[in-house]
Amino acid sequence: MGDVSLDGGVLVITGVMASGKSTVAQLLAEHLPRAVHVRGDVFRRMLVSGRRELVPRGDEEAVEQLRLRYRVSASTADLYAAAGWTAIVQDVVLGEHLRPYLDAIRARPLHLVVLAPSQEAVAAREAARAKTGYGSWTVDGLDHVLRDRTPRLGLWIDTSDQTPEQTVRAILDDLKNALIED
Repeated sequence: MGDVSLDGGVLVITGVMASGKSTVAQLLAEHLPRAVHVRGDVFRRMLVSGRRELVPRGDEEAVEQLRLRYRVSASTADLYAAAGWTAIVQDVVLGEHLRPYLDAIRARPLHLVVLAPSQEAVAAREAARAKTGYGSWTVDGLDHVLRDRTPRLGLWIDTSDQTPEQTVRAILDDLKNALIED
């Protein structure tokens, strides 16, 4: 492991749908002595009635619900970190939403990992999954948001040809580049 530790604090894993966020976050949490896996999509599903799905060029209500989800997720991560847990948060946080999301997390240290497999790898993974995430989004459209509109913060990893275990090792070996400075 590198010279930076994951003891306590928050590590955010983001990327497009089917990039491996859930699997990698769970494996990473299992490698740590005291960790929690905060799944951002859980907070979306908690909205029972009146929920608006975010679509390309979504309406303002859908964007406000997304921002609420991010605030709840950030607060949850902070609460776990304050209680001595390392919070591994995974969610799709891209484009103009990434910086405000990171700013909402108060716990330190704060790390960010962006999983960035190729479009071909994402399409193959999406086709092999039991669940579908892309609905009104396309792999190409979301990949464009990731690569062209998301700030280059933290550690970006092309996971196209990696197993989840290899990705976890790459994260642990390069934590210093994942560290977000104030």
